[in-house]
Amino acid sequence: MRIPFNRACLAGREFEYMREALERMHVSGDGPFTAMCHALLREALGVRKALLTTSCTHALEMAAILLDIKPGDEVILPAFTFVSTANAFVLRGARPVFADIRRDTLNIDESQIESLITPRTKAICVVHYAGVGCEMDVISGIAARHGLAVVEDNAHGLFGRYRGRYLGTFGCLATQSFHETKNFTCGEGGALLINAQEYFDRAEIIREKGTNRSRFFRGQVDKYTWVDIGSSYLPSDLLAAFLCAQLEAREQIQAKRRRIWERYFERLTPWAQENGVGLPFVPGYCEQPYHMFYLLLPSLEIRQQLISFLKQRGILAVFHYLPLNLSELGLKLGGAPGQCPVTEDVSDRILRLPFYNDLTEADQDEVIDALKSFPMPRPKSFAAATVQPC
Repeated sequence: MRIPFNRACLAGREFEYMREALERMHVSGDGPFTAMCHALLREALGVRKALLTTSCTHALEMAAILLDIKPGDEVILPAFTFVSTANAFVLRGARPVFADIRRDTLNIDESQIESLITPRTKAICVVHYAGVGCEMDVISGIAARHGLAVVEDNAHGLFGRYRGRYLGTFGCLATQSFHETKNFTCGEGGALLINAQEYFDRAEIIREKGTNRSRFFRGQVDKYTWVDIGSSYLPSDLLAAFLCAQLEAREQIQAKRRRIWERYFERLTPWAQENGVGLPFVPGYCEQPYHMFYLLLPSLEIRQQLISFLKQRGILAVFHYLPLNLSELGLKLGGAPGQCPVTEDVSDRILRLPFYNDLTEADQDEVIDALKSFPMPRPKSFAAATVQPC
């Protein structure tokens, strides 16, 4: 495609740092650049502990182990999310309990959560869709009343804020993604953010194959041994070197992404209002990290026609999550058609536009012009959600 949906972009010092890692002859896990990333995340976000992982998926799996999720437990999570959010808990034997989403932010509908709680509920896992914060005041209150853990799947939301506070700092545990499609990347990678001290020591052990190897390297034990379950969740220091360069350039990267997002919003708002197309909604008390820009088309048929129309012009736009409650495994685990009607509706109509750090104004204009030239059927009625960007 001439204009791809996503493209990995350099911030400037990635190769310099990777070369330095090679020269130091430490390219396995937990090297100097890993330590730099840990410190940067702790200091920038104000979290108590940060650990790089090989993916956000693995960070979620670590969270499930740390919460001692067992067969028969239930975890409430949105049906509109990537499979990793559910898989991490299903792997421990838990049953995912699917909640529907809000029509405005596409986040978990906090008004449904309490009705889904049973004596088997162990945790609530929220997903900050597109980096826009869930209603964490309400969700935290529900969790506190029922003695439940809160896990934030913050794959989209690094450096986003809810009521002035960074996403990833509300739950006892939170996870980040550094996949190629995210604002900051090392190709494949993630992080576990730990806000409760009770998980500090065990998290290190789980991440190091169930051994106390980290304590050994700090000189706290004279040899290390197998003490718990775990796996190899450490990324190479080469990846950490790449990521470190990206995180150091976070202000420049975010400024680029903000310009792209706001340009889409400004240029497409009149067209969207005229054609019954929904645009992203960002509450005034949320600061988004400008992770994605999406459209909500009037119907599945129009969405698919528009994807083909753009593809013919060399532009790749994509849909997003399919409802987990309607998936093959989701149905076996208690999901059902009609269980999450907003999720099922949004999944059919959402379209994500090309969005990456180095998207040029010329290419963005081509995307916008192509959208405006699409022969959109005139809607009879609509309620498109639009707001001015924060």
